[in-house]
Amino acid sequence: MNHDIPTFDDAAREREWQAQEHALQAERLGLDPAAGDARVRRYRLLARTLRTPAPVALPADFARQVAAQVATLPVRRPAADTRFESTLAGVLAATLLVAGGVMLVDYGSAWLPAFRGLLPASGTPATGWLLALGGCLGASWLLGLWQRRAHDPAT
Repeated sequence: MNHDIPTFDDAAREREWQAQEHALQAERLGLDPAAGDARVRRYRLLARTLRTPAPVALPADFARQVAAQVATLPVRRPAADTRFESTLAGVLAATLLVAGGVMLVDYGSAWLPAFRGLLPASGTPATGWLLALGGCLGASWLLGLWQRRAHDPAT
């Protein structure tokens, strides 16, 4: 047994470390792979796997080759069965918005004053930053929508 192995305060970590060390020692000595408990056998398999070189090295221009293959793939249109899912998702989102509106009308007077207290007063620097954030988000959304329409004339 190797006496250079550090000890741990946690017994579970100590057992794991000991199993790893026993597995490495058994691999170095070339002992029977079926010997030892299941944990040691798993660590021996891991050590053996990590020691063997990868079967095939990737070519130097692997990323370029994959990018070229992806670029030549045809663009697929959504199948008819995804239209049903999209329609259903839209209906569910609209239902959620309507339900939220109804809850806002019914219960808004009770909790809306608490949220008003969280908002910055008008004329403060935070108000300007919030408006700038909203403008940037809106502009990004509109540009994304415009780009999708420009690249996909079928929609």
